[in-house]
Amino acid sequence: MRQKARKNRRHGKRIVLTLLVLILTISAVLAVANQTVLQDFLHFNASVASMEHGWNLILVNGEYKIPKDWKVELTELSNGQSVDSRIYPDLQQMFDDMRTQGVYPVVASGYRTAKKQQELMDEKVNSFLAQGYSKSEAKSEAKKWVAGVGYSEHQTGLAVDINADGANSSGQQVYAWLADNAWKYGFILRYPEDKTEITKTDYEPWHYRYVGKEAAKEIYESGLCLEEYIGMMN
Repeated sequence: MRQKARKNRRHGKRIVLTLLVLILTISAVLAVANQTVLQDFLHFNASVASMEHGWNLILVNGEYKIPKDWKVELTELSNGQSVDSRIYPDLQQMFDDMRTQGVYPVVASGYRTAKKQQELMDEKVNSFLAQGYSKSEAKSEAKKWVAGVGYSEHQTGLAVDINADGANSSGQQVYAWLADNAWKYGFILRYPEDKTEITKTDYEPWHYRYVGKEAAKEIYESGLCLEEYIGMMN
């Protein structure tokens, strides 16, 4: 009888331990799932970007998505990239002046379709998966570098990634010139190094956004990022 009782107790302990492990596993899975669901929910319920301050000051980020009625008339550049036609004259003048001063830039990325933006996101997620990140971790890390579809400034046609031509200038030469002069042509460094907590995007010395000459001057002189500048206007 005693042996049977001890056997029953051991069996009962095993059942309890098994249930405990099962509960902990389910809890961990649900925590990850809930985090992903929450992120998706917040994205789904993001506010629509407003144009109350003008088309050039539309604020698109992880919180504000591009309006469904946003229309883009594009001008194609010599390398096949495209930008909103309204920013082309100032962009062209800036590039002409840079070349005159011995700095040779190229638009590495301009306007992007929703399809292209999704492809970039998928590539970044896969790169983190290849490094051993879990699916939820890979998605979270990827969002620090690539905006989701509908939340990328590149889809507005107002943003450009500017790099060196690779033959006559270095990236640092291009970035340094832009940091000092881009505001004169209506462009701002969109994701400054000291504003990552606000922009929720890592420092990108190549990413410039057109806001118009007046706003660019004010943003440059004040040291604000676009989120702060728009916040002051509201």
